[in-house]
Amino acid sequence: MKRFICLIAICLVAPMFAHAQDSAANPLTATLRKQFDDYAKNLVATAETMPEEKYSFKPTPENMTFGKTIGHIADVNNAVCSKLFMPPATPFAKSSDTDSKEKLVAGLKASMDYCGQQFSKITDANLAEMVPFFGGRQITRLGAALAVITDFADHYAGLSIHLRMNGLLPPTAQKKM
Repeated sequence: MKRFICLIAICLVAPMFAHAQDSAANPLTATLRKQFDDYAKNLVATAETMPEEKYSFKPTPENMTFGKTIGHIADVNNAVCSKLFMPPATPFAKSSDTDSKEKLVAGLKASMDYCGQQFSKITDANLAEMVPFFGGRQITRLGAALAVITDFADHYAGLSIHLRMNGLLPPTAQKKM
């Protein structure tokens, strides 16, 4: 019985220890990953918070609809994160203006999972490596990762306003239970 309890304790503590070691060995990329994870969680929660009937909402004629913005985020995630390391074997399907909330949220989650896998391959040692980017130019892996995170911040801010204009609180403004 004692062995079983020790085994359970090891299984619970080992992942935390491994994460702490990774953070210590790669403090810069651990910070990038934390920012990525926080924004990814909040963007998915934002997409889930807006009711499907409001996915066609746009505050002005010049803005994208809420749903189009969710699809755009997924499309850009897939495009930019495919530049971080090896691109996927098959291209990602692009979002469509006629996609349902269910399909858009699933696409957003899939893009976050894909980007999360790519971000997990980044180390402090490979941050300065050059990767292909848009327009045929080269950019550091750090620059590409920052492009993803700053895009998340921009879109989360805009989508938070969309939620508030519809009487809903964005995830970071909701009370924690």
